[in-house]
Amino acid sequence: MKVNEKNILEAVEKALRACLQRAPFLEIESLEREVKVGDVCIDIVATVRIAKQRQRLALTVKNNGQPRVARAAAYQLARVQEESDLYGVFAAPYISPQTAEICVKEKIGYLDLAGNCRLTFGQLYIEQEGKPNPFAEKRDLRSLYSPKAARVLRVLLADPKKPWRVQALAEEAKVSLGQVSNVKSLLENREWLKSSDTGLLLKDPESLLSEWSENFNSRKNIARNYYTLRSIAEMEADLAKTCEGEGTAYALTGFSGAARYAPSVRYQRVMAYVSRDVERIAKILSLKEVASGANVSLFTPYDEGVLYGTRQIDGICIASPVQIYLDLLGVKGRGEEAAKAILDEVIRRSW
Repeated sequence: MKVNEKNILEAVEKALRACLQRAPFLEIESLEREVKVGDVCIDIVATVRIAKQRQRLALTVKNNGQPRVARAAAYQLARVQEESDLYGVFAAPYISPQTAEICVKEKIGYLDLAGNCRLTFGQLYIEQEGKPNPFAEKRDLRSLYSPKAARVLRVLLADPKKPWRVQALAEEAKVSLGQVSNVKSLLENREWLKSSDTGLLLKDPESLLSEWSENFNSRKNIARNYYTLRSIAEMEADLAKTCEGEGTAYALTGFSGAARYAPSVRYQRVMAYVSRDVERIAKILSLKEVASGANVSLFTPYDEGVLYGTRQIDGICIASPVQIYLDLLGVKGRGEEAAKAILDEVIRRSW
């Protein structure tokens, strides 16, 4: 179902009826649209009756349930509640746990089209949570986690405590000012970014990394799989030496990179980004390309931002902890376990 300006009010009214039907002693007497309450225009005013008592509900309806939008609406509804006999309800296609928390704090109700709701007035208490979001804004997610936008995210996540001016952030991420402004807007809607006198500051790096990991696809990289008789350590050292000799940017990732940050990680396959000339590098190293049984995987990155924040450890270039974490989540077997080790032992500690 696509929700737009034309059908959202009708959809919210339907969702409200479904929610209130859980209270068989309650009757909906009327539903009115665009009702003026003081200097505020309320999208829907519902009048309900419980026994001989009547209660009016003031619903503010938005196409976007992001926290920043919800907070502004919640403040307004809280004021309406104080100045009238109406019970405020924020409604949107989807109410996230973070948005729900905002509504509860402001003592207003909430309702979404996925089935999540919390209405509490008089003797009535109805609550439903945990319903997934069927209205995820794919365009929004594609925009925030596109290759160029991801360059900005890597810079912000590298040091969340560091404030950034827009110009400096664009230069560091090697993107346009417009790209930074777009990412800024999307993060502010989620309330993960705040502006201060010193610049932009990431507020909730963990939530950002979590959503990014759900929308990250390592298969966008071009992968080539090889076999070698060398030991893992020898292969990694030879790869580093060859790439440096050829002037090719590279970085160990996956298990190879994770083992440098978290020594508890065990592995049997070399994994590395090689920025260009993968076939030439493989030929110099006498690697045999195979369809199965590979113990070396070389990836041509889908964007140069993948190599942002690389570090030298024991003379070998290693991808950033954030990049390794994202890459490991897509590796079958013990990938998730190794990713968790990087998150717990390296990333969270640096934040």
